[in-house]
Amino acid sequence: MHLKMYADQPRASRARHLLVVAGCTTALVAVPLSAPAATASAGNGIEDLSAREIADKASDAFTSAQSVRVTLDENSADIDQGEVSSADLTLDRDGNCNGSMRFKDSGNVELVKRGEQVWLKADEKYWKTEIPGSEGESAAEIFKNRYIRGSTDDALLGDLAGVCDLKEIQQKAAEESRKAKDLRKGDPTTVDGTPAIPVSGMEEGVTHTVYVATEGKPYPVRTTKKGDGKDVTATFKDYDKPVPTETPSADESVDVSKLYEELPSV
Repeated sequence: MHLKMYADQPRASRARHLLVVAGCTTALVAVPLSAPAATASAGNGIEDLSAREIADKASDAFTSAQSVRVTLDENSADIDQGEVSSADLTLDRDGNCNGSMRFKDSGNVELVKRGEQVWLKADEKYWKTEIPGSEGESAAEIFKNRYIRGSTDDALLGDLAGVCDLKEIQQKAAEESRKAKDLRKGDPTTVDGTPAIPVSGMEEGVTHTVYVATEGKPYPVRTTKKGDGKDVTATFKDYDKPVPTETPSADESVDVSKLYEELPSV
């Protein structure tokens, strides 16, 4: 997709959708917050609750989270070139964000957002895919290892920075949680060394599963969507830990106006 088309059909909207889906998958079956370190080893009895009780108690907890780190990986059959295939983002309710996204067969971007200010660093493949011909090659060279900085008022930066909206994820998650039906629990297991219990629900041929920690205050350690060509995995951690405040220096960034000066057709 050409950069000048962002305002009409933003690629970043699909990244936002993927994050929202991950949040909704979590809320669909259980979405509690992480425990304080002092009680992290205590059994929480979550496995004794019904799946519905877990969903009801946990949804409110997730929507009150001030920040979270979300790692996504999508290998669905219908994912096309240029769509988000993975992301690793730390985001908060104030819209601050720090992380990266990978687009299928179209390169990677690093993203930093503090308040209304946004920094974007794209790799060579991204520029050459986004901007065809010699202009893409020029962009890849001009902005190599450099961030483009600007505000959310810019169409490109503002749209990509939309993935940082934790409030939107929480709102959609709460809505889906209220609609969830026919939930069921699985057998206790471990996820990355964390004892957990899976709880699942079915929707339109796709199984949504969340793995909920059974030690400390219950919280989701992984969610998945599987079936009917869908294959999405998300991890949630570092609840209520601040988004890193460090931003790229002036030496490693350039104002977004230079993009349009150097590449007037963008």
